[in-house]
Amino acid sequence: MTGPVLHRERAVIALGSNLGDREATLRSAVAELAATEGIRLLAASGLVETPAVTLEGVDRTAPAYLNAVVIAQTTLAPLTLLDALARIEDAHGRVREQRWGDRTLDLDLIALDDLELMTERLTLPHPRAHERAFVLVPWLQADPDATLPGHGAVRELLAALNDGDVSHVEAEPLLAPGVGPR
Repeated sequence: MTGPVLHRERAVIALGSNLGDREATLRSAVAELAATEGIRLLAASGLVETPAVTLEGVDRTAPAYLNAVVIAQTTLAPLTLLDALARIEDAHGRVREQRWGDRTLDLDLIALDDLELMTERLTLPHPRAHERAFVLVPWLQADPDATLPGHGAVRELLAALNDGDVSHVEAEPLLAPGVGPR
């Protein structure tokens, strides 16, 4: 007897950190994502560094961020996946005192297949991803053919930004593709 076939969605998750040992935090978060039931990592970018973005704009006096993107396959419902991301953030000391403030770890669900969703807790696709080089650059590394639902090819979105604030730090992917629970 076989169990039910679980529907799998393709998730794009952006990671960022600008406090503490940023690289170790991001690597640990990727490993925790890979170990989460219902998530299977397919690809990961290398690390990119960017200045902090606040509500007032770019803040070059704040600690710089390391950013990455992972592509995953998931059987988790959108809000269940969001809760899993929040648990990983919390385990890394994430504090939510100031919107767009400094943080040990930020995990953002950017897209879940072509799903369009708007709730109090989650908007998909992410409403500002198309304006953020710190999302688009590593996403393009992880998936050169990436498309942001409702906005188009990630390559074209990034070209339109012409953002020189992104530095490539680590070209090697954070994790080998195809790992994680099935």
